[in-house]
Amino acid sequence: MNQATANPKEEIVNGVNVTQLFDTIGAVKEKPEIAKFKFKATNQWIKGGHNRTTIKEFYGACAEDTTRTEPFVLDADEPPILLGEDIGPNPVEYVLKALAGCMTTTMVYHAASRGIKIEEVESTLEGDLDLQGFLGIRKDVRKGYQNIKVSFKVKSDADTELLQQLAKNSPVFDIVSNPVPVTVTVEKK
Repeated sequence: MNQATANPKEEIVNGVNVTQLFDTIGAVKEKPEIAKFKFKATNQWIKGGHNRTTIKEFYGACAEDTTRTEPFVLDADEPPILLGEDIGPNPVEYVLKALAGCMTTTMVYHAASRGIKIEEVESTLEGDLDLQGFLGIRKDVRKGYQNIKVSFKVKSDADTELLQQLAKNSPVFDIVSNPVPVTVTVEKK
């Protein structure tokens, strides 16, 4: 919804319908079970480093979502130097995309809820990864990112420290900053 089509009684800040946002917060406070969401993805290996993820259904607000008529299809691969065909970003690059998108959205939504106007947001992310861990060459080297640097450029009157704190409310920031239990099962076909 944009300001041109918004109900005149609704407040829109940063493209966010703050009226609906506060209505949602009130509904969650009143009925906490609607805050439980379950997101889903299915993935299929194609060949080499190429695999395809399909995302459509999710559960939220006490019901299965039926608003998506078509799934999102995301291809992942590896660059040639990592023996792939570069058909899509590799999975660790998708982590950077997820982190950038979530931190940006979080900053914008939380700023909107405080009446803080943001005109522009750009970010640059870099993740340092040492293949020695993934390849099993060194046990003392982590398999994933050793660190991730996120740099924002924001056009707003808000204090930079406040904007940084707002961005850190991001669920993906929490996921990559704290251990998350992951259960893995494998069945033979």
